Amino acid sequence: MENGTSQSTKGQPGIPAAALFGLCPQCGARTLFDGPARFAPRCTSCGLDYAQFNVGDGPAAFLTMIVGALVVGLAVWLEFAVHPPFWVHIVLWVPLVAGLTLLGLRVSKAALLVAEYRRKAIEATSSDLRQP
Repeated sequence: MENGTSQSTKGQPGIPAAALFGLCPQCGARTLFDGPARFAPRCTSCGLDYAQFNVGDGPAAFLTMIVGALVVGLAVWLEFAVHPPFWVHIVLWVPLVAGLTLLGLRVSKAALLVAEYRRKAIEATSSDLRQP
């Protein structure tokens, strides 16, 4: 290992960069997403099949709790500090929740996909279970 990189990851983007910019974990091209938070079927540059990775709904559950807690806390603080009309809450919090959720889903799903790629994670099968 030299300078913290191994030969198998040389030239590949790090997890933070790949997650923030939607970079392919194999070649670094900006081909990871096909929509706001939907993976492309494969990398158009190197051909890596993104369908082989199973990110699941884990990021969405944690993101809902984190964004919800943040927005509720800010909304309660604003209500007690300024007492704005109700429409101000709608104008502020609905776009903020939508934006944070989409951005958070992109980043968290991409980070999990890159981590799976790096660790060569595969789906467990019944043959992987130990028999007594």
